[in-house]
This record gives sequence, C-alpha cells and structure tokens, in this order.
Amino acid sequence: MLTRIRIALQSPDGLRRLVHFIFGKILFNLPPSLPRWLFHGQTAFCPLCGSSLRGFLRLYRPYHRMCPVCGSLQRHRLVWLLLEQQGVLAGLQGQRLLHFAPEACLEAQFRRILGLDYLSADLYNRRAMRKIDITHIPFPDGSFDFIYCSHVLEHVVDDRQALTELWRVLRPGGQALLMVPLHGATTSEDPSITDPMERERRYGQFDHLRSYGMDFVERMGAAGFSVTAWRQEDLSLEEGQLLRLGLHAPDVVFMGRKEESTNLR
Repeated sequence: MLTRIRIALQSPDGLRRLVHFIFGKILFNLPPSLPRWLFHGQTAFCPLCGSSLRGFLRLYRPYHRMCPVCGSLQRHRLVWLLLEQQGVLAGLQGQRLLHFAPEACLEAQFRRILGLDYLSADLYNRRAMRKIDITHIPFPDGSFDFIYCSHVLEHVVDDRQALTELWRVLRPGGQALLMVPLHGATTSEDPSITDPMERERRYGQFDHLRSYGMDFVERMGAAGFSVTAWRQEDLSLEEGQLLRLGLHAPDVVFMGRKEESTNLR
C-alpha cells in the first residue's frame, strides 16, 4: 500500500489510479444490492453477476470497464463467456479445479457448478483457501483437472518454474487457462530492474517483473503444454452485444492442455 501511494505521488496518472483503488475498496464492501440499485439501467449487462446497468465504471486504463456490482473487468467477462461457448464450463461438473489469485467475481460462479471440487490458492491473499507458492505447488502429479491462473505470472520471479509446476499438477488431458498482460510480440524482462518506478515505466505496474509478448505461447510449450489462443473474435456475439457487455479489449486467453499420452516429468 505504501509503495502504491509513493508511485501515485510520482507518476502522471498515479493519483487517479489511487483514487480508483480506494473507491473500489469502499464500493465492494457494500452489500451487492446497493450498487445494483444505484447503477441499475439497460445500457450494459454483466454476465457474471447478472446485473443490468447504466454502464460499467471506467478506470485509469482506456479499455478498462468494471462492473460496479461484482467487480468484474472485461477480461473476466470475456473468459466466462468463452468458457461457456466453448463447452468448458459444462465439462467442469465433478472435476477438480485449482484457482490461483482468486477473483471474487469468478470464484462465486465457479462455486455454483454442480459437483465441482474447487480450491483457491495464493501466496499473499488471505481470502484464498490455501497459501501456496506457485513455483512449489504442494500436490502430487496429476492432482487437478482444470487450473485457472490470470495475471499472476508477471509477478513471479521464476515464471518458467511456475509453468512447469502448473503442468505437473494437471492430470493428462487436463487444461490450464492462463492470462498475462500482453505488449507486442516479444517478452521483455530484466532481473536487474528492482526500482518500483522503473518497473512501472517499463512493465506498466510497479510489481510486474516483465512485459509479456505473444511468445508466451513458447514459454507454455517449453513447460509441456499444447496451447490454443482464444480472443474476443472467437465469441459468437454481434457488435452491439459486445458493447453492452463492455468487451472491447485486447485480451488473449491461453488454454494449455496436458496431452493424454504425455509422460510425467
């Protein structure tokens, strides 16, 4: 928190970001019925909490649109709709799912899936069910059918080890949905950069250790995954529907599969 405030005082848009952070902390501690009433309308719709809204909240990044009821960003709504349309959600019944850095808006929906054995994990978030270091996951090989890990790896020093661990704890045939902030074609990282302000300038956030490119697919492949990249264009939705869902965003969803024939490493 102190680092966030220090950066807010030094960076051009930092104060605005800090105000949004504090506003969000207040808003999402209210009973959901209150923001649902305050923001009720017909212009926007959140598929995660089912709220009809006057609009999404516009945050400091130009493409950010946050639901004022459940806190979902467009990447959360994009993921949920893709999982639904690609038939993944229906296949999760009776499966075991590991959710790193659990977002409340998605956790609530995962928990509603019939028969899903759900486990959330994080190294620092006290809301998570287990405190787990993603580079040393304390479960046997092949423990999970599905893993969800979004905007985590850019914070991890040894992200390649983390990817190897995610592959290891998947059962053969299991899938891992991974998302990272993307900037161009090639990943940029420099371990010698430790100053938060310089990380903010280079990587977009003070606690990011790298800026990923589309070569993230190769990192996943090196860990053993077969990778499919999904984008907004893969949704069966018309332009007007995309606008109503607040989905105009550059996010890419990486679905990694552990092949059935693979040998455990």
